[in-house]
Amino acid sequence: MDLAYIPSPSTGVIDLGPIPLRGYAFCIIIGVFLAVWIGNKRWIARGGKPGTVADIAVWAVPFGLVGGRLYHVITDYQLYFGEGRNWVDAFKIWEGGLGIWGAIALGAVGAWIGCRRRGIPLPAWADALAPGIALAQACGRWGNWFNQELYGKATDLPWALEISEGPNRVAGTYHPTFLYESLWCIGVALLVIWADRRFRLGHGRAFALYVAAYCVGRGWIEYMRVDDAHHILGLRLNVWTSIVVFVLAVTYFVLSAKLRPGREAVVEPDRTPAKPAVAEPADTKPSLAKPADPKPADAKPADAEPADAKSAFARPADVKSAFAKPAEAAEPAPEAAGEEAAEAKKS
Repeated sequence: MDLAYIPSPSTGVIDLGPIPLRGYAFCIIIGVFLAVWIGNKRWIARGGKPGTVADIAVWAVPFGLVGGRLYHVITDYQLYFGEGRNWVDAFKIWEGGLGIWGAIALGAVGAWIGCRRRGIPLPAWADALAPGIALAQACGRWGNWFNQELYGKATDLPWALEISEGPNRVAGTYHPTFLYESLWCIGVALLVIWADRRFRLGHGRAFALYVAAYCVGRGWIEYMRVDDAHHILGLRLNVWTSIVVFVLAVTYFVLSAKLRPGREAVVEPDRTPAKPAVAEPADTKPSLAKPADPKPADAKPADAEPADAKSAFARPADVKSAFAKPAEAAEPAPEAAGEEAAEAKKS
């Protein structure tokens, strides 16, 4: 009886002429672009500026890649150090091996540096990016499909993953844990988007929800995997990591809701000098502005109209008219003298 199954690619490398494009790296790149694109839209919706998410991602992504690789090498050191191993392989990131725990932890350090340089609160930036990170993980997990790695236990389910014979693997059909985690991450992204709109999560709570929800899925998916891993009290190391990180995320979510409810009013203050600042010296020296503003109480309207430099040269004519007024007031004097002469004749 033939069984349906998910075939694995015969190779994890696609040759684009002289340039080899590795499927694992391609999935990570697609995931990064997707996370930045979604994060930028959410950041603008929260009142931020376009391009800020990408500027900070320039710091976060390299730190995250280094952190993810360090976590993998440290927790699976037996793959790179010891008898019959070549330590140089620890630098071959294109062959797979990124720990999401280390990627998030060290990536947060890079994001903190970028946010600090822009005067932005890190929790607000993380909230905007949270669903995008989950979708980036959904894309990145398909890199495991290209490398035929991190699959689960053997199964004959219709959606089983076919694995071919190769180093450290046996041909057969197995649980496609990469697909399970990819679908779970899509669900986490949708959950965060819904909860963020419904409850207006802020101050890092959307990111904490993403972390907690991801850990729940990672715990049971990790339990299904059959690749070599360190065990503590019968559980794989990453299962314990999921439990610890889940508790920390939930604790942060609850405490943050009590101490800082609601969402940030301002996520990205304008750090460019404001235009009114140029006029401040005039305000500090009112004596320089007063001579131009006040007008005499008895000034004619015509005196207030000229505003240009020419009016300054027209004012002497006004001054002359001021001296001419007494002469106009003295004109009635001859009439008064005539009346006195007429009265004298009558008398």
